[in-house]
Amino acid sequence: METNLPRTQMVLFDNSIIRLDYNPATDILEVEYPDLHDYLLSEIKRSIDTLLDTVRSYYVKRLLLDSTRTIISVGDEESREIATYLAAGLARTRVQKVARVQSPSTTVETTAQHSIRHIQEAQALPFQLQNFSSKTLAMEWLASNF
Repeated sequence: METNLPRTQMVLFDNSIIRLDYNPATDILEVEYPDLHDYLLSEIKRSIDTLLDTVRSYYVKRLLLDSTRTIISVGDEESREIATYLAAGLARTRVQKVARVQSPSTTVETTAQHSIRHIQEAQALPFQLQNFSSKTLAMEWLASNF
C-alpha cells in the first residue's frame, strides 16, 4: 500500500528552453532560467511570453528562477535585454516575490548581477527580488509570509 502523499507539483509547460513547475499548495512557480545563445533569443522571448501568460493565468505571486545550470554565450547587452524583458513582463503581473538561485559559474553570475543592477536602476520593480546560493534557502524565503 502506497503511503506517500500525492505530489502537488504540476508541470504547466515544458519545451527545450524552459520548464514551468507549479506547486498550488505554496503558490510557487519554478522555472530554470534558460541558456542564452544568439540563435535562441527570439525563442527565449516567446518562452518568456508563455511564462508570463502562465503567471497571469494561475495568479502566481511567487516565482523561483533557477540559474544553477544556465549557460550564457551572448554578450552583456543581449543578456541584459532578455533579463529586462522578463522583469518588465513580471512587473505587469501579480508576482510579489522573485527568488533567483545563483549560478556556480562566476561568468554567468557576473553577467546576471550586471543585468539585475541595470534593471533596478532603470525601473522600480513592484516585486521583491532576492538572490540565493541554494534552492532550499530560496524556497524558504518564497514560502515565508509577506
